[in-house]
Amino acid sequence: MSRTRTRRRHLNLRFAALCLFLIFALAGALVWFLSSRGLPGEDVAVPDYVQQDFLTVNPWSRPGTPLEKIDGVVIHYVGNPDTTAQANRNYFESLSSGEEGTYASSHFVVGLEGEVIQCIPLTEIAYASNTRNADTVAIEVCHPDETGQFSPVTYQRVVELTAWLCRTFGLDPETDVIRHYDVTEKLCPLYYVEHPEAWDAFRADVAAELADQEAGDPA
Repeated sequence: MSRTRTRRRHLNLRFAALCLFLIFALAGALVWFLSSRGLPGEDVAVPDYVQQDFLTVNPWSRPGTPLEKIDGVVIHYVGNPDTTAQANRNYFESLSSGEEGTYASSHFVVGLEGEVIQCIPLTEIAYASNTRNADTVAIEVCHPDETGQFSPVTYQRVVELTAWLCRTFGLDPETDVIRHYDVTEKLCPLYYVEHPEAWDAFRADVAAELADQEAGDPA
């Protein structure tokens, strides 16, 4: 009887050791798989109309935190009428001193003439969208006056850029393109919060542009 118990005990120990080995092996494989996937924005080439002028890595406007998933695009307005994309990019850079105690930035800023400056790589988060910083790309948009309405040339560029992002990251303009307002109820982008029909039209224009991009340059 004692020999039988000893044999069973040995079998149980071997089984437990085998289970531990399999658990560690699976955990290692999972870590390897996740690390080998890289970040969604890694090796993504931006369109030719985008000027890359990255902020200095700093705690206030470019923390360097990896953007591990991209589930949406958040549209903002700069809130400073008649200011340029470069001026707003430079404001984000000025925050790096920490003197203002303000956290703020954006992946892209679209200017009054349709110019686009990229401030943050698509592999890093921007301080723009509060609880959605960790899974979205942020676009700040310049506007000519207090209404916050985008000029026609700016509007078209935002549509084009947003559609490109949707295509690149497999997003749906109807559900994955949102306003800052949809995250925090901040009145941003102001005109497109106060005029919901204009926001609906914007998303429809993005969907149409996405279809045109896919038709013109099939993946």
